[in-house]
Amino acid sequence: MTEPRRRTLMTVHAHPDDETIGTGGAMARAVADGHRVILVTGTRGELGEIVVPEMDTPDNHRRLGEIRAGELERAMGVLGVTEWENLGYRDSGMMGTPGNHDPRSFWQAPIDEAAGRLTWLVRRYRPDVITTYNAFGGYGHPDHIRTHDVGVRAFERAGDPVWYPEQLATEHGGSGGSIEEGGLAPWAPSKLYEQAIPASVRGLMAERLKSLGKTSFWEPPDDATPEQVAEFEAFAAKMLVPDDTITTWLDVSGDPLEKKWAAIHEHVTQISDQSPFMLLGYEGWRESWGREAYILRDSRVGTTLPETDLFAGLD
Repeated sequence: MTEPRRRTLMTVHAHPDDETIGTGGAMARAVADGHRVILVTGTRGELGEIVVPEMDTPDNHRRLGEIRAGELERAMGVLGVTEWENLGYRDSGMMGTPGNHDPRSFWQAPIDEAAGRLTWLVRRYRPDVITTYNAFGGYGHPDHIRTHDVGVRAFERAGDPVWYPEQLATEHGGSGGSIEEGGLAPWAPSKLYEQAIPASVRGLMAERLKSLGKTSFWEPPDDATPEQVAEFEAFAAKMLVPDDTITTWLDVSGDPLEKKWAAIHEHVTQISDQSPFMLLGYEGWRESWGREAYILRDSRVGTTLPETDLFAGLD
């Protein structure tokens, strides 16, 4: 007797560490609930900063992709995730930097080709739920924008045999009847979410950091000129996600949050305890990050909003 197929969550991200910051609680909770979790990362994060001074060397920058792959593996070990994939593109760097022009970069990848790579993974792993970023990539990073672009397209295309037919299994007739050879079957995931940091959480963190005499990354520096303040505020407005647009509030308090906190500490080159995300400590995290927020972008099943579960409506 075959066992029933486990519900599957696929989270799609740009670089190692994004997965834990954005969806680490959802991933840990899904594992604890007995679901299958698949992580897909677009790049290896070769152009990231190294926040540990003694590690910030030319040699470590040269092999940063490999270092971050190791950090990712350790973080997944903490979250309990055992399956992850990489789309195979190079880190594009921040918007307006030379990395944007690298022909190997995610930013330069033809959209249909990149979406095809993710579509193949969707057809292979058959997720019920996919998470990605919004159209601004959360904060305007080219690789995050591309993650949104390919995530939306793969969700739409994976179930349609017209798209990427070379990926699909073929049938050949014969005296013994038809047989299936190689390839995959179309697969239509049920739900697509965009992860979000709600305005209320952003405001609470900024308030707590201000009480510590720190400036959050959502506020301009104290010495900014009026022009820089205006530019910063316009950029910050694009990052703002009003609370009333959140459709799904996922409780990740307790064990999932503890695992998320521990997993982030495995991304040593990228996040230190002096990062604005970490300055408030675990108690601050319990206050601000006890729930992860998502926006249901598309659903092929009926559900009632607001939700408290990414798998709501799938039973």
